[in-house]
Amino acid sequence: MSRGRTARWWPIGSGAAVTAVLAGLPWAAHDRLPGRLATHWGGGAPDGSMPLWAASLFPAGVWLVLTLAVSVRWRRSWPALRPWRALTLAPAATLLVGAQVCVVRANLDRADWHDARLPALFVVVSLAMAAIVGALTWRYTSRSTAPPATAPPALELSESERLVWFSRVANPWLQLLAAVAGLLAVGSLVALAVGLADPAALWPACAGCAVASLAGAAFSSVQAKVSEAGLEVSFGPLGWPARRWAPAAIESARAERRLPSQVGGWGYRLSGLGTTVMLRAGDCLVVRPRGRRTDFAVSVDDAERGAALLNALRTASGPGGP
Repeated sequence: MSRGRTARWWPIGSGAAVTAVLAGLPWAAHDRLPGRLATHWGGGAPDGSMPLWAASLFPAGVWLVLTLAVSVRWRRSWPALRPWRALTLAPAATLLVGAQVCVVRANLDRADWHDARLPALFVVVSLAMAAIVGALTWRYTSRSTAPPATAPPALELSESERLVWFSRVANPWLQLLAAVAGLLAVGSLVALAVGLADPAALWPACAGCAVASLAGAAFSSVQAKVSEAGLEVSFGPLGWPARRWAPAAIESARAERRLPSQVGGWGYRLSGLGTTVMLRAGDCLVVRPRGRRTDFAVSVDDAERGAALLNALRTASGPGGP
């Protein structure tokens, strides 16, 4: 699965998942809901209602219209709005799902929609989650990434010359596993919030899926950057966690071809070759930190140029160089 194909299918899959949750949540609890659901409150008491089918389809329709509105380039002259699309859809999806959870929770086990009481805690949590998701999305979309350096074959740096090398690799299968685990965690959490499942039985599964999703998201992509500050290797869409070495702290740098079978598999691996971040077979940027007997390697494209620039920076750093 190529990176471009992953980029195309990820918005479609996530949008479909949100639509399914919004439309399916009331139907999942239909045997515990009244014929009409309270959907609007004024002064603490419900003052508006919808039949079950409308309460299911209306928020899903709002979501689909919003998705279409921010995904279509209405004019060819307009630039692609991918950052704004993510900034709009991520918190909106969180808010809509939170609102649907509040509606179902308020009507659960009520004989009549007039008896529904809006759970204030759930409303506050939904708003807080939407704000957190919006902040994380903004950080992700606003992170500046330096373009790959167009360095000459011989990296002889003058005092006024500043070069930056940047490379990023993602494993789409690990990303898919992280996404599936995340959806299972969110689904379990929604079921717990609405009261459709026994917390004692579902909490362990929810926590396990959440941990697996976060770990998969953090270590399914890696980016390496070589600059005056040295080498920085960061993980995940937010670039955290990260490891950094100054030029003087590196004894040597080279490009080396490695396979998953050599380092013990995929992901963050410890083996006889040292530490390897293995997301795809092939060339790796390998560095030997000073004072260490083992190497650190990361599988990225154009590793030879990154090693050449890092060695040039080590030489130019003065007494710390070779």
